[in-house]
Amino acid sequence: MSQQSTQQSAQQATWQATEVTHRLVPSPTGRIHLVEQGAGPLVLLVHGFPESWYSWRHQLPVLAAAGYRAVAIDVRGYGRSSKPGGTDAYRMLDLVADNAAVVHALGEQSAVIVGHDWGAAIAANSALIRPDVFRAVGLLSIPYAPRGGPRPSELFHQMGGEEEFYVSYFQEPGRAEAEIEPDVRGWLAGFYAALSADTMPAPGAPGPHFVSRGGTLRDRFPVGRLPSWLSESDLDVYAGEFERTGLSGPLNRYRNMDRDWEDLADFDGAPITQPSLFIGGSQDASTTWLADAIKAYPVTLPGLTASHILDGCGHWIQQEQPTEVNLLLTDWLAALPA
Repeated sequence: MSQQSTQQSAQQATWQATEVTHRLVPSPTGRIHLVEQGAGPLVLLVHGFPESWYSWRHQLPVLAAAGYRAVAIDVRGYGRSSKPGGTDAYRMLDLVADNAAVVHALGEQSAVIVGHDWGAAIAANSALIRPDVFRAVGLLSIPYAPRGGPRPSELFHQMGGEEEFYVSYFQEPGRAEAEIEPDVRGWLAGFYAALSADTMPAPGAPGPHFVSRGGTLRDRFPVGRLPSWLSESDLDVYAGEFERTGLSGPLNRYRNMDRDWEDLADFDGAPITQPSLFIGGSQDASTTWLADAIKAYPVTLPGLTASHILDGCGHWIQQEQPTEVNLLLTDWLAALPA
């Protein structure tokens, strides 16, 4: 067994032996499900697509042991959280309001917020729009880029060229669902593998960020094995949630990007001034595509206190390299002003 596999097995044993609390708290349009562990300053953990609170399973016990009240939510539309029916109920302003409501429902006035993937964008906008609630922000995999430029749908159309950018593919209601929902478990396994450092397509091979005209994302997925960070039982957890809830709520996040662009017009070009952290993976396409956003951090994140790129790490950063991420998170949190 590799050293990484041994570490993950030990962490899994710790996770299974450690008690966590599941809770439902009120939100503006229903309830948010969360998992809580520990006591101390509140750290709110926000997952990305297509994940759940479970993607923070390696962080919850470590943050709790370090003296924090660690809380991982199911974002609106996921897991046991409420799933409003309208597509426009998943705009960024609504998700920011959910996060603020969670903090107050837990009896707190402020929190540090940490997000991964879409959760990083949600965390960044939570800090931007509600600096009275979110005193620091940690971003995993997706760097902060202020609102600006052309309408997102126009930009994504330009990016596709002869193929179709995956975000454009997700825009049409029902289209991606028709691909995913007949075999949720198989689709998730392929999607996770396609963006993991140890199973992603070889350099130069077609990847899952673009879809051939008339094709599907699944056409670009690697087959044959799960990434090292994902056990069969872990995959069962994710698949079980999405088989029960469907994918429309999570996909509706992508379908609101033009609405977000309109809603956030007053924040065009705005920096996030609170203390901040960024952690990316060297094998994550986001690190390359959004390199200019990282270079702009002195302007866009003037409160940045630490920025790291993890060698040999793909997109699912806190699951691929949990030991490294946990150390960076706890060091950063310990250095924040009280």
